[in-house]
Amino acid sequence: MLKHIVKYKGWLALVIALQFCCSVDTANAQSDADKINELLTAYARQYKFNGTALVVSKGQVVFSKGYGFKNAKDSTYNDVNSIFQIGSVTKQFTATIILQLQEQKKLSVQDKLSKYFPAFSWADSITIENLLTHTSGIYNYTNNGKFMSTEATKPASQEKIFALFKDKPLDFKPGSDFSYSNSGYMLLGYIIEKVTGQPYEQVVRDRIFKPLGMTHSGFDFAHLADPNRATGYNVYTEKVKIPSVIVDSSASFAAGAIYSTVNDLWEWHKGLMKNTVIKAATQEKAYTPHKNNYGYGWFIDTIFGKRRISHDGGIFGFVSTFVRIPADDACIVLLANMGTGSLGDMSKGILSILYNQPYDLPKEKKVITVDSTILQQYVGEYELTPGFSMVVRLKKGVLTVQASGQGELEMYAETPAKFFLKVVDAQIEFVKNAEGKVDRLILNQGGAEMPAKKVK
Repeated sequence: MLKHIVKYKGWLALVIALQFCCSVDTANAQSDADKINELLTAYARQYKFNGTALVVSKGQVVFSKGYGFKNAKDSTYNDVNSIFQIGSVTKQFTATIILQLQEQKKLSVQDKLSKYFPAFSWADSITIENLLTHTSGIYNYTNNGKFMSTEATKPASQEKIFALFKDKPLDFKPGSDFSYSNSGYMLLGYIIEKVTGQPYEQVVRDRIFKPLGMTHSGFDFAHLADPNRATGYNVYTEKVKIPSVIVDSSASFAAGAIYSTVNDLWEWHKGLMKNTVIKAATQEKAYTPHKNNYGYGWFIDTIFGKRRISHDGGIFGFVSTFVRIPADDACIVLLANMGTGSLGDMSKGILSILYNQPYDLPKEKKVITVDSTILQQYVGEYELTPGFSMVVRLKKGVLTVQASGQGELEMYAETPAKFFLKVVDAQIEFVKNAEGKVDRLILNQGGAEMPAKKVK
């Protein structure tokens, strides 16, 4: 639900691979693996995770395992070979190609956009670096609810994508602020094509996938004929599993079209550690945070005194997170074929285990009963973005919510004002104004808080 407004920034045959480096005590490593499995199993049992996980520490795999169905209809299960769409994790590959081209002096991150697309009225005020760091101010085309609900599954030409943002005013002066923009990364993909004279997808294959042996990664997921392809689910619960439609790779392109496996993404991590694709000094540029702790295709922060480099991804039916601690040659790959906002908590829990820090297992939410007179106050229409709303209804004492173009879902009360959904990992809080009337709600999904004003 609502995945198209979440940032692309923005979803038994089990395989466990345990390898230990000589400096780690085997008993302790096994204990870590048990703890990781206990943590992820707890999320899976609550239907907050369905997918595959891989954990690397000091260059060695300490845990890898699949959870739940790869395809519920066929009763096949996820394992380390399952292929998932990775959404915005794609952006680090796009950024890396740009930086490689800069190393080869074929472009500069200080080039103006007007060098490549002079027709845009604001092109002379935006640099490639602005596109890389989400500081361009260009309207994010995935905020267009109509396009995402009716056109994202269809082939999209460059002209069709440009039409979604070329006439929009900039959100701010380039370089002055941060606003996550998939439009910026689409432009980077088109720039790569102009500079190389080749399709973006072929450039990534030739310069990254093939050299690193990423043999199960690609772009056109809709037409992928591979028994390891996971089915993405809009709804994934014990009793209800509803497959998602697939975003066409031309509609997500350089901002989110890649599909991959946990093992292929480990190869990617190893390639970065060995400076195979770009130089160490170039990587440091990519890992230098600009506004909002975002570098070139990566979020950069610290955890437990270690520099953490990461990115999440979300696309219809799939979510992902890829976390790296280069100082310890560590990485965590979590790929899910369902909508869930728990991957951030899961990766933090795994890091807590690796660094011997405290962590909590997820607790199941308890449902309370709320008087219908209170529930009636929440009924109405709430606008998240222009053209995309959530309608709240009260039916026989049950509160429901329906987003534009999507099905009606039941909400469950956690407090008199806070509710959660069971079919997707999302929470809704209703907020009153100074006069005591409900005037907005806050949707929390995928780690993002999104306010919606009550319009009816």
